[in-house]
Amino acid sequence: MALAFLALLAALWAGLLRLGWKLPPLQLALALAHGPLMVGGFLGTVISLERAAALGQRWTYATPLLSALGALALIFGPPGLLAPLLMVLGSLGLVAVFGLILRRQPTLFHAVMGLGALTWLVGNVLWLIGWPLYRVALWWVAFLVLTIAGERLELARLLRLSKTTRLAFLAATGLFLGSLPVAMAAHDPGVHLAGVGMIGLAAWLLRYDIARRTVRRPGLTRYIAVCLLSGYVWLAAGGLMALLFGGVPAGPRYDAILHALFLGFVASMILGHAPIIVPALLGLPMTFRPTFYIPLALLHLSLLFRVAGNLAGWPVGRQWGGLLNVFVALLFLGTVAWALQKPKQTQAGTPGI
Repeated sequence: MALAFLALLAALWAGLLRLGWKLPPLQLALALAHGPLMVGGFLGTVISLERAAALGQRWTYATPLLSALGALALIFGPPGLLAPLLMVLGSLGLVAVFGLILRRQPTLFHAVMGLGALTWLVGNVLWLIGWPLYRVALWWVAFLVLTIAGERLELARLLRLSKTTRLAFLAATGLFLGSLPVAMAAHDPGVHLAGVGMIGLAAWLLRYDIARRTVRRPGLTRYIAVCLLSGYVWLAAGGLMALLFGGVPAGPRYDAILHALFLGFVASMILGHAPIIVPALLGLPMTFRPTFYIPLALLHLSLLFRVAGNLAGWPVGRQWGGLLNVFVALLFLGTVAWALQKPKQTQAGTPGI
């Protein structure tokens, strides 16, 4: 867990370097490692750690350890194959973990999450053999989109979805998955097709996710639902930009697409699930406070500022929006740390809520 947060901090630093802020690099190639550090070093490690903790088998912890060591190699090691190789081994471990999960409980939602792990592995292999990161990024996006979509489908069982509704989910997921091999052969058409798939998944989640009902409840339940629903809007926005702009290899449009997905969609999911996952992994109680809404609101405002700067050809807006994104991440970490403090005792001697 500590190595994952080290990867996160290094990824934030690298992101500022990429935006043009004059900061001392920890090593010369750090700016180029922003994406791999965020996806593999932080998100991949945390997702793998969550699965390992759920299974409770010692060997499964090798998966987050390998991806975390890959992050360390990116931060402190010389450029080369070591970091990508460690990430490949870590993602291979996650595929094996989902193989075990599917053997125990062969369900559609586990299959979708397992396919997400497989796309992470394929993306890491492509990175290892020297594909440019803009060609790899779609596979990493698929890892996170499918992982989250599978988790939400699991919870949607409580709504007793109709066969037609499940088929709609499969259609959107299949379209998105089908865009990946298309992008390998022809990147631009593949990204256009992926945009359609992401819009379809976002529409399905906004319509059928259980968050539409839980948003009416108070406290932590409503906060999580607001995070999820706002994240789905960003998934739709990222898909729309992918559909309109296609496979741009760099520049403002590329930045807008990726950060709508990784920050708007994925980070919203992180903010929503952190009050549940972090206490479970650390074994510490967490008290939900309304202050959790502050980083969430600032995340969306700063990202709107960044995306607007990108699309309007205003590099200063993009740069300052990126700096505010980093501030929001640090603010949220501080909010979580504060919420992990021991709650005050009530007169009856039980933890306060």
